[in-house]
This record gives sequence, structure tokens and C-alpha cells, in this order.
Amino acid sequence: MDVLELYRRTGALLEGHFLLRSGWHSPVFLQSAALLQHPLYAEAVGEALGKLFEDEKVDFVIGPALGGIVLSFVVAKALGARALFAEKDGQGGMTLRKGLTVNPGDRFLAVEDVVTTGESVRKAIRAAEARGGVLLGVGAIVDRSGGKADFGVPFRALLKLEVPHYPPEACPLCRGGVPLEEV
Repeated sequence: MDVLELYRRTGALLEGHFLLRSGWHSPVFLQSAALLQHPLYAEAVGEALGKLFEDEKVDFVIGPALGGIVLSFVVAKALGARALFAEKDGQGGMTLRKGLTVNPGDRFLAVEDVVTTGESVRKAIRAAEARGGVLLGVGAIVDRSGGKADFGVPFRALLKLEVPHYPPEACPLCRGGVPLEEV
């Protein structure tokens, strides 16, 4: 599967000057929602990501809201597991909504569309672990961390993409006067 081609085909690969959720700036943004809005592509991505963890016995798959909701669903479907999501708790962390069950000892996979720093998926992991879940691995459609993302468990991605990203104070796009776009 050519993941980058799917991003291109769906208009989900954007170029310019973007403020990432991490607070860093980048000339490239991957708008995964534009890709995952297509059920056939979403399912194909979920199946491919699920295959990377097919030897694990997973009780549930969790992703951070909003971007990880569709992804957790399609990966969970591929693995025959439950799909959960974590949402912002208003205090800088994430929590699980009532009715989303995690039993002590449940084994889980955490997923994210694009990992740059990994902070969003870490918050979802902490929410599941707070309920007694046991993390087996982390999966992503795209790893753009440059090999820096470490979750203490296997981290696997469909695509490793070297894309520059800068702290705001060192951004050459800012210095060049390129307008910043929040995404």
C-alpha cells in the first residue's frame, strides 16, 4: 500500500506553513481526516495497520479524539477487538467517556494518524492505563518523528516520513514571512 499516494489522491497532503498540534511549525501537513473520510481507504489503512500487530492478542484499540476515532475503529475491526477513544479532560490530559469499558488487565493497542512528538497518543495511553489497561504497542499511519518517538513498547507505522518541523522560535518559514496556518 502506498500510503503517501493515498494522502495525495485524497488531497490530504498539504504544503505551506502549518502550526501543528504539538506547537511546532512545518512546511507539510498531513490532513488524515481528508483521507479517512473515504471508508474504503480508511478500511484499507486499518487492515494494513492491524497486520503490523496481528500476532498480539488485543482486547481493545484506543486513539485520541478526534483524529484517532475512525482509525481506532478500523484497526479494531481488523483485529476483532473493541474500539475506544480518549477525549480531552479540560485539564490538559485525556479521559475515557462513561460506558467505554476497560477491565483491569485488558490488553490494548494505541493508534494515531500521524506521530510527530507522540504527546496526543501518550495522553490516550495514560487514560487507558488509569483504568487498568496494559499497553502492547503503538501504531500510526505515519511516523514523522524522525525515530524519536519512544513509547516503551513496539511502535510501528505504515510510513516513515522525514518532514522538517521546527520550534516556533527557530522556524525558517516564520523568518521568511510565510503566513502561518493553524490546522
